[in-house]
Amino acid sequence: MTANGFESHDHTQCISNTLQVAEETCREKGLQLTPVRRRVLEILAQKHTAMGAYEVLDFLREEGLGSQPPVAYRALDFLVSNGFVHRIERLNAFIACVHPGEHHAPSFLICRECSTVAELPGKPVSDVVAKAGTDLGFTVEKVSIEAEGVCPDCQDKTA
Repeated sequence: MTANGFESHDHTQCISNTLQVAEETCREKGLQLTPVRRRVLEILAQKHTAMGAYEVLDFLREEGLGSQPPVAYRALDFLVSNGFVHRIERLNAFIACVHPGEHHAPSFLICRECSTVAELPGKPVSDVVAKAGTDLGFTVEKVSIEAEGVCPDCQDKTA
């Protein structure tokens, strides 16, 4: 089980893979990955920290790609609805998916010190929640798991 946000990895390859999968998926599904949508995805993929819509908008504004909030929100809505980006509810922010193109139910580890977010496969946990719901006659449709703590880098800084 890996958590890209906390582990050393080829980040250039990570970004490239995210963009490539998004482009291929959009082509296959007949979706438009507009320059603004692509750039928003690239901005989010450049870090493993969650960013708010207005932070993303600041980048777009600096690059002349839009200055009004709907520009960022529309791009983020498209990216979330197509599985390229996840919304981190606890932070009211967004992060690029580390497994784009795969249908999955991720869990998130959020560092309260540096705001780094790591995406984990959430299937084992969501399966337990779904089973518990079924036992109570409840149909679970969506599970969102966000755990807050301290990442290895921040733990090392305080040790």
